[in-house]
Amino acid sequence: MLRRLYGWITALLTPLVRLRLHRRARREPLYGAAIGERFGRYRGQPSQGWVWVHAVSLGETRAAASLIDALRARDPTLRLLLTSGTATGREAGAALLREGDRQLWQPWDSPGATRRFFAHHRPRIGILMETEIWPNLLHAAAASGVPMVLANARLGERSLRRGARAPRLMRPAFASLALALAQTDADAARLRSAGATRVETCGNLKFDMTPSAELLARGRAWRDAIARRVVLASSTRDGEEAELLDAWCAQGGVRPLLLIVPRHPQRFDAVAALVQATGLRLARRSTWDGAPPPEALAADVWLGDSMGELPLYYASAQVALLGGSFAPLGGQNLIEAAACGCPVLMGPHTFNFAEAAEMAEAAGAARRVAGLRAAVALACEPLDAAAQREAIERCLVFAASHRGAARRMAERIAALLEAPAAAPGLRA
Repeated sequence: MLRRLYGWITALLTPLVRLRLHRRARREPLYGAAIGERFGRYRGQPSQGWVWVHAVSLGETRAAASLIDALRARDPTLRLLLTSGTATGREAGAALLREGDRQLWQPWDSPGATRRFFAHHRPRIGILMETEIWPNLLHAAAASGVPMVLANARLGERSLRRGARAPRLMRPAFASLALALAQTDADAARLRSAGATRVETCGNLKFDMTPSAELLARGRAWRDAIARRVVLASSTRDGEEAELLDAWCAQGGVRPLLLIVPRHPQRFDAVAALVQATGLRLARRSTWDGAPPPEALAADVWLGDSMGELPLYYASAQVALLGGSFAPLGGQNLIEAAACGCPVLMGPHTFNFAEAAEMAEAAGAARRVAGLRAAVALACEPLDAAAQREAIERCLVFAASHRGAARRMAERIAALLEAPAAAPGLRA
């Protein structure tokens, strides 16, 4: 009964969702593309045989890439149906497609949209990345006989408590999963508490992400050209940049170059205005090609207003401040920083990546500080060359020692696909 009520609410909200998408498209035009897909309206004839992967945004899409590669290694004929929820996810997902694959928007979680999605595409299996539990979507999958996997699954204490407020809605959704492949044992325990019945711990796909060698090489060349210490503030959120700039301007002595990379591209201009209001000299990455020009090398702050270049920024810096961890936002993925050889200073709020943060700290790849002022003060302290090389090595060893999740998850998913009862009548 509660799911039906939820279904009525999502159906009634459909016009507001459409309106929000049109408004969002004014700033990010991709949100205005193929809006009908969001509501289960598709062109062309119905099809079947897909391996469907849903990766809502950029981080999940990049993590999904290693899993998709591992699945293709087992089955080169795999036909990928990739869905996204954000513009950054869709842009990144386009690079994962091969001939015969298809990319769509995630269906809105209303009964009609989800039912039409499965009726039109009839996947062999559905793979949801990390936290994507949608009650109507999972109900429609069960009704269509499509086994659903939650891959690279994580569930924090806060999310578990939120789900417990509506157990008659959320427990059946978790229970309908054919398999949950958890990042950690703690995530696995919480997934079982939420209602998932078949749960295995496989590790974190983000350890299997390989940074672009070309971007790393270019970043190191930039670092040499800059000839001074670089402090990167990575994936910053609204509110963090103002506090960061305040702490930065209060820092005495000769300051390093500050490189700010906001998490959300629609905020690039707002962050640029914040920097300019401080009187610091700003250079925007989007204004130059190739190597930084002389005016950028002389600037006080760089704004990383480009997409897909985070490895370049990590390779340019001696240390990174972890965005989202200095306010109660849960932090960001710090594994990519380690894989690029960039030590991390993180604030007290890393509940979205709690175990990865703890492991990184234990390995010497990250250090926790009380707040942004303490982080800025510590980041501005120079390290001699030997100490910097040691810090880089600790990061690389930490990142390399936890690889293998993609292979393990692909094995579990392949076994589910090969099981006689996996998805009757839906194979290609």
